[in-house]
Amino acid sequence: MPDLHGDAGPSGPLVGAVTLMPLINIIPGEKVPVAPMNVRLPSWRMPGWLLLLWWLARGLVRLTVLAVRYWWISGPAVAVTWVHLEYGPLVLAAVVAGLAGVCVAWWRLHPGSWWRFGWYPFVGRWRRLWVYRRRWVAVTATCGLAVIFDGVRYVPRLVRVVSDRFGDTVTVRMLPGQVPDDWARNADRLAHGFHQREARAAGCARPDLVAVRFTRRDPLAAVVASLPVPAVPDLTGLPLGVQEGGEPYRLRLAGSHVLIAGATNSGKGSVIWSLISALAGGVRSGLVELWVFDPKGGMELAAGLPLFARFCYQDPDTMAGVLEEAVKRMRVRADRLRGVTRQHTPSRDEPLIVVVVDELAALTAYLTDRKVRDRIKEALGLLLSQGRAVGVHVVAALQDPRKDVLPFRDLFPTRIALRMTEPEQADMVLGDGARDRGAACDRIPETLPGVGYVVLDGVREPVRVRFAYLSDDDIRGLGRAYRHLDDTDTDTDTGGGVPGVVA
Repeated sequence: MPDLHGDAGPSGPLVGAVTLMPLINIIPGEKVPVAPMNVRLPSWRMPGWLLLLWWLARGLVRLTVLAVRYWWISGPAVAVTWVHLEYGPLVLAAVVAGLAGVCVAWWRLHPGSWWRFGWYPFVGRWRRLWVYRRRWVAVTATCGLAVIFDGVRYVPRLVRVVSDRFGDTVTVRMLPGQVPDDWARNADRLAHGFHQREARAAGCARPDLVAVRFTRRDPLAAVVASLPVPAVPDLTGLPLGVQEGGEPYRLRLAGSHVLIAGATNSGKGSVIWSLISALAGGVRSGLVELWVFDPKGGMELAAGLPLFARFCYQDPDTMAGVLEEAVKRMRVRADRLRGVTRQHTPSRDEPLIVVVVDELAALTAYLTDRKVRDRIKEALGLLLSQGRAVGVHVVAALQDPRKDVLPFRDLFPTRIALRMTEPEQADMVLGDGARDRGAACDRIPETLPGVGYVVLDGVREPVRVRFAYLSDDDIRGLGRAYRHLDDTDTDTDTGGGVPGVVA
């Protein structure tokens, strides 16, 4: 067989300094091992002074970049050094004292702008450098958010940190292939890694960014007192409580139904009474009718009896009949509005009907009379599927959010989850993945009744809210001040002078 690589003995090795092509199969069925490629690169001799100059130039460029990036540190440092060298320590002390006096005066005269534009921007930059930047690579790597590809580590970029008195909002540019849900699933690990109380992740306007909210202390720890009652209720934004940022939380009732779920003593009453309080002005003017069902014998809602157009609290058969009456009103109104408008506008002749049901499971799952239970389910299903456009809205509360207890759960566009006993219950109420996106309802302590998460149809991110608390005196005062009386009202009406009360 001829030699393909030059002269070689019958049993000697091939001669050649560099092998550029691997050996091929010379004999069918027999493979010759592939030899590694041996390439020697040329070496350059560089003078030591040139190498030292290169190192100095590279270090100077890096220092310049750091000085520009952290100008809020380098700028004052340069100014302090220049004043000290040019004018001496006394002038420097006077300048520092003057700046401190200006800051104190600003804080005393206008504290809101001082905290917003003076103090917290500095705190945010400092925490970005000292808290987050220092541990960023290690924490993202241990959480699985940094990726090693082809021997190179890729780390998400820390864009900015915005601080307030309760925590920090960290904006991150994600790696290609990551989504905000990846960060939401690792929120607990991120909070632990940066020594924060809790963390939640949400998407931003830009698809490549994610905002991670780190909380140092709970902004909803204080009880929210009863809110002022608007003279004319705004159905697109009823004030019910306070959000984490301190701004009021407004619930949209127009075109929606509301589901409230929570364990015992979680604050469902706060949500219901806050909603009734926000509608009380419409009750007095005749624009709103409250049809209230309290299967627990009237213990929870009877204090607001003067506000109610219908109040059922004992007989399930009577409750089924009143719900069927609401369905008839809904159908009559739909026939009248068909071809005229697509959305009902409340008036004294056509008031908004709000059906409030406390402990819905007592009517849909726990009744022993199957016929009555089926009547209630059918009526509620019709109200939930057809009532929004004609001004018939359902507000329901329950403790057990399982599907067999509430089969038409998905017909509620607005869902509120208060404290829960099990982690998976948050997803049952708010939708799949809600707990990963921050709605940790099972972690709400018993000392925070009225705190919960709100999710709207079409909005992925839950909103954390504390609803206002109304005491028994507040509720009785609300009933006295906003009771609606018709011309037919007399003190001899059954139900304590309130028409339409069903015992």
